[in-house]
Amino acid sequence: MKGVILHGGAGTRLRPITHNGPKQLIPIANKPMSQYALEYLVDSGIRDVAIILGDLYPQKVKDYYGDGSKFGCRIEYIEQGKPLGIAHAVSLTKDFVNGDRFIVVLGDNLVSDSIERFAKNFNGSDFDAFLLLSHTSHPHDFGIARTSDEGKIVELIEKPKEPPSDLAVTGIYFFSPQIYDHISKLKPSKRGEYEITEAIQSLITTGGNVGYEVIEGWWKDTGTVDDILAANRLVLENIDHNFDDKNIQGKVSIGKDAKISDDSLIRGPAVIGDNVLIEGNAYIGPFTSVGDNCVIRKASIENSIIVKNSVVDTDSIIVDSIIGENTKVMNSTNLKPVGKRMIIGENSIIYI
Repeated sequence: MKGVILHGGAGTRLRPITHNGPKQLIPIANKPMSQYALEYLVDSGIRDVAIILGDLYPQKVKDYYGDGSKFGCRIEYIEQGKPLGIAHAVSLTKDFVNGDRFIVVLGDNLVSDSIERFAKNFNGSDFDAFLLLSHTSHPHDFGIARTSDEGKIVELIEKPKEPPSDLAVTGIYFFSPQIYDHISKLKPSKRGEYEITEAIQSLITTGGNVGYEVIEGWWKDTGTVDDILAANRLVLENIDHNFDDKNIQGKVSIGKDAKISDDSLIRGPAVIGDNVLIEGNAYIGPFTSVGDNCVIRKASIENSIIVKNSVVDTDSIIVDSIIGENTKVMNSTNLKPVGKRMIIGENSIIYI
């Protein structure tokens, strides 16, 4: 089987974080979210992976993943350019797939379950397509499946006004090459995209064998800042390292050459990257990720993501925040007149 990761999309709901790079490179527990997608595939035995690139800094994706060798696979890059929908992105992979069965993973979706078992079952089955579903409390916001007692999907509805179930289509799809014929017949939807749910529905309507399984663990679609922070919490809950020291408590992962002063406190779950300096009576609280080469001085931080190469040097309390790469958050006590000084990009949100 082959693997496909969709790495496009404008990420408009995550601006200004996505002004300088694709949303799939935003770190979750100090790892780009799309790396989790790649690991799902590699852990399932897949060694040939195509990454579909959008038009937002695609070179950054290539620079990070390279040829795939450091991740245990071979990566081919395919340019989608303008985001025209999942089905359009999948259509670009036909030559890469070359008649094989394949798995499509959205680069901004995370699941707690391994997909190895599903991949093995699909590869040995007669299913034309196979979908992973998850119960959701917001069925109006997702593609929803209506299923049969025989374990088949009989209907897919995109963001239904009257949902037939609470089973949402997650961002993991298993396909046979038949799907390309159905994609080729699609017309753009009202939002101007080629919808993969319509292609799968076409496969079902023409007698295709489309199965499903409901994942047992969590699933997170990281479309908003709150979703990203929630995914960060979910991943951090499962880190293995456990400390019971004076200034490092609970589940905490510490990177190499990180320095933590005796008067500072880290209380997990948390992850601290390489070459991080935490000092000056700083406090890193639960569900916080601090990226490589960051300096945290005096601040108290909880439920936040501090991306690499940033400096937080303030006696403020920071919660529920994402601080982007190469950012500085400083005290304003030396300013005249004393006040809050800000250099803020468009579409920012500031709470003071």
